[in-house]
Amino acid sequence: MNAPADVSALDWAAVRADFPLLGREVNGKPLVYFDNANTGQKPRSVIETVDGFYRRHNANVSRAVHTLGSEATEAYEGARKRLARFANVRPDELVLCSGTTFAINLVAYSWALPRLKPGDAILLTRMEHHANIVPWQLVAERTGAKIKVAEILPDGTLDLDALYAAMTPEVKLLGVTHVSNVLGTVNPVREICREARRRGIVVLVDGSQALPHRKVDIAAIGCDFYAFTGHKMCGPTGTGALWARKEHLAAMPPFIGGGEMIKEVSFDGTVFNDPPHKFEAGTPNIAGHIGLGAAVDYLDALGMDRVEARETELLAHLQEELAAIGGLRVFGTAKEKAAVVSFLVEGAHAHDLATLLDLEGVAVRSGHHCAHPLMRYYGVAATCRASLAFYNTHEEIERFAAALKKVRGLLA
Repeated sequence: MNAPADVSALDWAAVRADFPLLGREVNGKPLVYFDNANTGQKPRSVIETVDGFYRRHNANVSRAVHTLGSEATEAYEGARKRLARFANVRPDELVLCSGTTFAINLVAYSWALPRLKPGDAILLTRMEHHANIVPWQLVAERTGAKIKVAEILPDGTLDLDALYAAMTPEVKLLGVTHVSNVLGTVNPVREICREARRRGIVVLVDGSQALPHRKVDIAAIGCDFYAFTGHKMCGPTGTGALWARKEHLAAMPPFIGGGEMIKEVSFDGTVFNDPPHKFEAGTPNIAGHIGLGAAVDYLDALGMDRVEARETELLAHLQEELAAIGGLRVFGTAKEKAAVVSFLVEGAHAHDLATLLDLEGVAVRSGHHCAHPLMRYYGVAATCRASLAFYNTHEEIERFAAALKKVRGLLA
């Protein structure tokens, strides 16, 4: 087992200063941004990279021999290489796209739709985000396949015995989140993939909440597909990627047709480009992905082991403060947990709670968090969610706790 990362090796105040937005005020009070599971803030280096692209290098990629086109292409493909290195995969197995939702839909329509038939099944878990539910429902309706659901335990962990028992011969694909966006539960995806592989089941892992907060070695996980989103990992919105095994990418037909994804077009037919470009039709989010490359460089410089250790330390403090507040219901108490806490105050609606916290300068998420089936499991319509990142501070946690106590008094 690796030794814990040395959190004190970094000046976290200096790291925080890299994020311009964190210095602003909301409702006359210093901002406490605890909505990182929704989107992460951007360091100055990412903002300047995007700005610099538009100021000095703006051109389309792969379609021009002039200097600007060459510079744009080099920067864009360079971002793909950096992202691949960050996740320990090959660049030619990494499809750049708008994020996890697009990535999962790509697999649903390009891999699953041509293969599934009546009698087949898609296995999902109770804690999935809607983006890892709805595409499979749409595909099931069109193919005659059915959806099976693996349940969770009251503490928010997957019932692994039930999950493995549900891996019956008709199951062709398993969709599972690496880290729950509501509960923070970290699922043992390597073990899950090993069990699925033994049964011949293809696995897609939703890595949206994992890659921004911990070191992820996709190659070591043993999945078939891994989807993630750039804007949650300090990158621009509209960025992300799908990693897929090379044999899958070679066999899958394109999801969207158009420019760039072709080698030759005639009215008699089209010869498609090699993967991953076969799946990247049209002009991509060039500046955004170049910015994501800068975000990866930033996270690499911090060290993901230190990022995880820092957030684990902050989570322990947050849990301690919440435990001291009466009348609070916390959802998800898994031992393996990321820095995400969903909660409710007795007698208060989640939206009212979040609105009053905002008046105190505290930004938390309220709602169903795109996880209706999980809300129904706990018998609630919505929760508040405080989600931390490495640039948050212990002082912010104490201010959040003080604001929550004040708000609870107003709602009592």
